[in-house]
Amino acid sequence: MLKDIQVTGKKDTRSGFGDGIVEVARKNPNVVALTADLAGSLKLQQFIKEFPERFLQCGIAEANMIGVAAGLTIGGKVPFTTTFANFSTGRVYDQIRQSVAYSGKNVKICASHAGLTLGEDGATHQILEDIGMMKMLPGMTVIVPCDYAQTKAATIAIADYQGPVYLRFGRPVWPIFTSDLPFEIGKAQIFSEGTDVSIFACGHLVWKAIEAGQALQEKGLSVEVINIHTIKPIDTEAIIKSISKTKCAVTAEEHNIIGGLGDSIAQIAAKNFPIPIEYVGTNDTFGESGTPDQLLEKYGLTSQHIIAAVEKVMAKKSK
Repeated sequence: MLKDIQVTGKKDTRSGFGDGIVEVARKNPNVVALTADLAGSLKLQQFIKEFPERFLQCGIAEANMIGVAAGLTIGGKVPFTTTFANFSTGRVYDQIRQSVAYSGKNVKICASHAGLTLGEDGATHQILEDIGMMKMLPGMTVIVPCDYAQTKAATIAIADYQGPVYLRFGRPVWPIFTSDLPFEIGKAQIFSEGTDVSIFACGHLVWKAIEAGQALQEKGLSVEVINIHTIKPIDTEAIIKSISKTKCAVTAEEHNIIGGLGDSIAQIAAKNFPIPIEYVGTNDTFGESGTPDQLLEKYGLTSQHIIAAVEKVMAKKSK
């Protein structure tokens, strides 16, 4: 089944956000965009051109941006805040917790340049802890789409979704492979069904999981590849259904294995159907400068690393 996946081009996921917010703003006059001096990087040029009166340049003052966004919701606006993932979370965690999450404000925190694939900007900008930080906030929805098309669809979807949302996407050009697939918040996307192993992935690592799955299928393994684009609320039903068949799992994410997608999968498994799990992600470390491909290889986030994890976890599972 994985061999039938159609790649329709390549584009950065942040462009999916830029195109999505313009489309939803044309339909919803309450949508407003705020940025912390990074309008270009967040692909807001068309939004600013069409809706200059609905754009707020907050400057390099991310904490203030979150406060302004929270205030705008009181008047019925749907604010989308934009900056790099590191500055969207780590720099303003207190403001998000107190002004947005605690009071359930309808703020959409849209974060680009997440993970290692930010590349040459280095460790100070490559946040690898943000999924964990944001999913721990009560009431916070966390979405990590896998390509341009899914990021666009998610951007459109969250405009009508009540409550705070963290939308995480990236910088590099990446294959587009979900153009014709539906997107639903909280609903996992199954790319192939199998009985030997479950591979759960999010973000850029979904494509790496598909590549790994294709190689494993050619070796005769029955592989289930599932895109967990919504980390919270997570699709518990789909996860339990999968692991109850395969009895082992690999998780893959461009994030620290402490606190990310893998921990969410493990918690569900521990409560419902304990199985061996292997994690593909960064291991309690910061990143460094380098090209995206160099960093993915060095920190063990490639399709070959997923294949190795599958071989390892299958050796552990009960026959």
